Amino acid sequence: MVLFSERTGKRPGETAEGLSGAVIQQGDQKEVIPGIQPGAAMEYALSSNIKKLSAVDKPVVGLLQGHGEPAVDNLPQVSSSLSVLYNFQNLTLSDTATIANKFITIAIVAPTDSFPPSHLAQLDDFLSRGGNILVAMNRVNGDLQNAFGSEVTTGLETWLQEKGINVQNSFALDASCGAVTVQQQQGFFTINSQVSFPFLPIISNFAENPITQGLEAVILPFASPITYSEGNDSSKHFTPIAFTSEQSASVNVPTTFDISKEWQNSDFPLSTLIIAATLEGNIVRNTSAKMVVIGDGDFPSSGGQGQSDNISLLVNSIDWLSDDTGLIALRTKGVTSRPIKQMEDGTKTSLKYLNFLLPILLVIIYGMFRMRIKRNVRAKRMEETYV
Repeated sequence: MVLFSERTGKRPGETAEGLSGAVIQQGDQKEVIPGIQPGAAMEYALSSNIKKLSAVDKPVVGLLQGHGEPAVDNLPQVSSSLSVLYNFQNLTLSDTATIANKFITIAIVAPTDSFPPSHLAQLDDFLSRGGNILVAMNRVNGDLQNAFGSEVTTGLETWLQEKGINVQNSFALDASCGAVTVQQQQGFFTINSQVSFPFLPIISNFAENPITQGLEAVILPFASPITYSEGNDSSKHFTPIAFTSEQSASVNVPTTFDISKEWQNSDFPLSTLIIAATLEGNIVRNTSAKMVVIGDGDFPSSGGQGQSDNISLLVNSIDWLSDDTGLIALRTKGVTSRPIKQMEDGTKTSLKYLNFLLPILLVIIYGMFRMRIKRNVRAKRMEETYV
């Protein structure tokens, strides 16, 4: 295997900002990395492309279809990341045939239509054979255009309840949240302004788990809290992996949205609501299997707006379910979720002056300290009792 790289050319006096690209070649096959910028997860880019060239007989991961779910082509970033290790393909269930043994993991993302009993039975059969399932579902729907929140029912919620998992038909609110654009009239002008909207929680509270390793912030629009009831069954183990912040709330549906509301601390009486969790053990009959359940189905699509951790959450979950977590640490190894280019101008100016003045200030303090020591030594030498 040969790797070629080329540094970006710059005129004298200019600083190169990164590599113009890299080419990884093995035999007649090659992968091109078009650009490597500072702060990017370069190790992941190189390692993933090397694995992509060297992997043979990739295991198959199915993206469930037939219930309003997005297809593989609708999740290009997810598909690109998963194609390193897996054959990621659409999976449509049949009323008669069972799910093929070639699938090691099935992903169910944002279904909108009802699941017939035969499809739910096939999912149970898949789990009973040791298969693993990711469920990222919308239990509620937020319609910003009509400022209305309603319940989503597909039958998947009842199927999960049979396993002890309850994705609640309510909205999880968080003081740490995204913003929506509101039009305000000022005189003859219409001004667009950003208003914080707690129905778009930004999740940064994660448990120590391979799935969440390295994640910093995930936006889960219109998410629902998750609870678990073990009952008398101790053969399964439920592990929460993602939570809302210490200032949270829950709103039942149906509800209306007041976009212009000024939120107060008293509006968030709850804390650390569970938003994502894993379930391991004898989920169906006596065969060990694994599941990941996330109380929102739209987050992989919203990741296309620059929120790379959204994509990593889904891909990491499939890696964990498929018993291959080797690239998780590298995938999420990069710059922080708030790079300096996205900071406010005042913050950037403060950091610039701090970086410039702090070394000078330290040198001055050290010089004054040395000068004081020498002055004390000189004063002692001038004393009559000095020997």
